[in-house]
Amino acid sequence: MTSADAVVLESTKVAGRLRDAILDGIRSPGSRLIERDLAAEFGVSRVPVRDALKILEAEGLVTLRPRTWAIVREFTDSDMTDLDEVRSVLEPLAFRLAAERHRPDGLEKLRRALDEQTISAAAGDPVAARRAANDFHEQVTVLAENRLLSDLMQGMRSTLRWGLAQHDDLADITEQHRVLFQAISERDGDRVEALALEHIDSSRRAREAHLHASRSAGSSSAVHEGSSGRL
Repeated sequence: MTSADAVVLESTKVAGRLRDAILDGIRSPGSRLIERDLAAEFGVSRVPVRDALKILEAEGLVTLRPRTWAIVREFTDSDMTDLDEVRSVLEPLAFRLAAERHRPDGLEKLRRALDEQTISAAAGDPVAARRAANDFHEQVTVLAENRLLSDLMQGMRSTLRWGLAQHDDLADITEQHRVLFQAISERDGDRVEALALEHIDSSRRAREAHLHASRSAGSSSAVHEGSSGRL
């Protein structure tokens, strides 16, 4: 392996760790990502960190700032509306094609993602459950066996994963995935396409409720701190 290859590998690893931290909510919107600090944290030079931040900027997860730092981007309501509109076109197609074209080994991988989501949801582990839910959606795209569709979905992968994580009812999302899995396994394209549309609408409502609750909690905390400061 050349030194250039090693840097690319390190950049990919750093980007993966930062991506997970952002999408799992460990690094919150507005957080600073400073090259020097990240290099020390991950035990690498600043070059792969800089390249990793560029990768995440291309995915829409961070905004680069001058003087070797970046901030975690906050997805707006408009961003989510755009996502829902595109999902409503692409995902029903992906689910239909998955139902029509899936192979036994691919279906088994989809079942394993669902099992992991079910176990994690029952254990009250939101990070693991949401990661498994994302794996479920990604595996559906694999089962669809359409390269262009896969490329289009890849372009919105990080935004979709963030959107999928914005909910509180782990059991409900898991049950929706179970019903979708059943329709795929039965090769019922019409039914799974309709279920996918319902799932997208349900995800939207869950996300809006989650964000409203988060914003209300933030507002209440700010009011409380302001009141405390006047005492």
